[in-house]
Amino acid sequence: MPTKITFVIYNPADPSAFESSYQAIASNARRFPHLVRYEAAKVWPKENGSPTPAYRTLDLYFDSYEDASEAVTAPVARELFEQLGATDTPFIALFSDIEAS
Repeated sequence: MPTKITFVIYNPADPSAFESSYQAIASNARRFPHLVRYEAAKVWPKENGSPTPAYRTLDLYFDSYEDASEAVTAPVARELFEQLGATDTPFIALFSDIEAS
């Protein structure tokens, strides 16, 4: 079954500092093995201008759960997790079964 890994990156304490690290993070995400599609997004603020809980998302698509599981054990994934951790910005990663495309 097609699988997506979604990284939800919460609001950084220093958005400028985060953005200076982000290009390397995004570059590593594009290098995951078995990746078939990559999508990155910056979350819009609420209508009143206040931030939402999330700041950015990264969606990584794979042909199967097995491919996604293997990808997160690759050295490039370890680098990405280390880079995200170094930003001191909380994040979560979710594996999802894609039901429709």
